[in-house]
Amino acid sequence: MNEIGIDYRCPHWETQSGDIAGTATRAALAALADQGMGPGEADEAYEISIVLADDAFVRDLNRTWRGIDTPTNVLSFPAEDDEGQGPCLLGDVVLAYETVQREALAAGKQMLDHVSHLIIHGTLHLLGFDHEDEQEAIEMEALETAILARLGVCDPYAGAGQE
Repeated sequence: MNEIGIDYRCPHWETQSGDIAGTATRAALAALADQGMGPGEADEAYEISIVLADDAFVRDLNRTWRGIDTPTNVLSFPAEDDEGQGPCLLGDVVLAYETVQREALAAGKQMLDHVSHLIIHGTLHLLGFDHEDEQEAIEMEALETAILARLGVCDPYAGAGQE
């Protein structure tokens, strides 16, 4: 069975209306299932850690690991080869509360829908997807949109700028 761990590093996430942990878990599991890694589909179980942080935490990570001294909405950190017992650790997906909230408000999106999108985006990065060139970006956006549709979330790219 796939495991999704939720780590609250910012108290604002816990006071946010709606089920953030449930939303994040469903989104990550949906991305895994889309790639044939759902229950009964994969040969092994997988584990993802979702860190619900603030802008300061994400800014520090972004500066340290990417050399970019600003916060961003989501960062993904694929795990190194995991040869231990139990589920295969895929890595960490980290969200920045203030940036995610600001983006959702600016785009007129529900916070939980935006969280779903970013968790799916981050999980796809853990699975090796990227958007470094135009063709990769088109493929990744199509995957995100299809997975979100199965969760009942509208296309985040329809009539809007890129994430």
